[in-house]
Amino acid sequence: MSRVCVIGAGLGGLALAIRLQARGIACTLIEAQDRPGGWARGFEAEGFTFDTGPAALGEPALWRELWSDAGRELGDDVELLPIAPLCRFHWPDGAQFDLVADDAALLPEIARIAPGDLAGYEDFASYTAEVQAEGFRHRLAAGAGWRPMAAAIPGLLRLQAFRSLHGRVSGFVRSERLRQVLASSPLVTGGNPFTVSAIAAAAHRREREVGLWYPRGGFSALTRAMAELFEALGGELRLGDAVRRIHLLGNRVSAVECASGWHQRVEALAIAADLMHAYRDLLDGQAPGPAVAQGLARRRWSPSVFTVHFALAGSWPGLAHRTLMFGPRFKALLDDIFGFGVLPRDAMIWLSHPSVTDPSLAPPGKSVFQAVMPVAHLGHLPIDWAAVGPRIAARILDEIGRRFIPDIHDRILFCRSATPRDHAATLNLWQGSAYGLEPLPAAALWLQPATRDARLGNLFRVGAGIRPGAGIAAVLTSASLAARQLGSELGG
Repeated sequence: MSRVCVIGAGLGGLALAIRLQARGIACTLIEAQDRPGGWARGFEAEGFTFDTGPAALGEPALWRELWSDAGRELGDDVELLPIAPLCRFHWPDGAQFDLVADDAALLPEIARIAPGDLAGYEDFASYTAEVQAEGFRHRLAAGAGWRPMAAAIPGLLRLQAFRSLHGRVSGFVRSERLRQVLASSPLVTGGNPFTVSAIAAAAHRREREVGLWYPRGGFSALTRAMAELFEALGGELRLGDAVRRIHLLGNRVSAVECASGWHQRVEALAIAADLMHAYRDLLDGQAPGPAVAQGLARRRWSPSVFTVHFALAGSWPGLAHRTLMFGPRFKALLDDIFGFGVLPRDAMIWLSHPSVTDPSLAPPGKSVFQAVMPVAHLGHLPIDWAAVGPRIAARILDEIGRRFIPDIHDRILFCRSATPRDHAATLNLWQGSAYGLEPLPAAALWLQPATRDARLGNLFRVGAGIRPGAGIAAVLTSASLAARQLGSELGG
């Protein structure tokens, strides 16, 4: 039986390890933290369950496929709850817009905030259908050679993939608020609507077609179920034992060494951790580690996030599961975050209220929230977050209180913040970047790192920043592709 190690038990590492073990490839999954999940590991405190990463997942078919490959039914281990509305958008003056799947409900929403853009939205919806029909996400994930790339060029040109998403949206609708709504999807994967490729419009179509979902018990319940499935297949899960060294023999990985002194010879290795950490730290002094790390350092990395986890006394059925709280500025704010690396006075806040979908996350009559504010990564904004963090947390809570819960500070039962420096320290994220390499147009199409390393023949890579990109569905797709490649390499 072949022996493979996977470094990192986040969603991508767990999915890859399950698929390998199901193929009969003996796998050891190594995680530095004391629980699986990586960015999505979550935590419990004072009777509340909090998410630390995503607020929702899409593409339930990918999850059913993962469980099916392991010979199980997803529903036996994980219950996915539908999220409605898909997202609420809220502006400082109190205006709001609910993105829903049903046209009968969506079109009146559009007519309410942008009455002159109904026809333009219908044209945009047709465009998203064209983008989806091309199947770029999966086609480009599998196309490693120049022929698939060349074959895709005419379709890319026809769909104006060279334009930014916001620019393409602006060609369909005139209302700035509706433009913000339709162009905001890349923000949840570290993309800037003013630079990411227009093919990102497919996300709008997919969300409305297949919906968004939440795992009962929180994302920690999902990652726990994945870990249990992996172990039930015979896999070995090593928690709380960080990898310290990847050993090479010529141009192949030969062994993995952990902080505990544990040492394992391998036939292949998969990295489901931060790319810079792997090449700079774990391959330090061994070619091609330093050269790859230098190249990665020159790339543009996605922003980080400042997160406030809090619990409140009271139930709030009128607050949506996901709300994007726009600030008074949009493009100028994104320029500050992505380009200038400043900490602005205003903010854009993703407010997650998962207990409205799954009340089991909190005791009766109480609620849990997660507020996520995109900020520049540490390379652009090297401030003292220990000093600044409490003020930012207070500012976020003040704004949520001003818009939705006037007595929020009197209702707080629990509150904890996580800064970019925390993300860098706990997850080894380069510069605290929350989503890996920034999804620029060229990178989004062809220049993202492939699942297989070009210089080390038995080194594979999955996760955010690996083709086809960031986002849960893309991470699962990279895991599926890497499993096929590894299976071909090892005969599994």
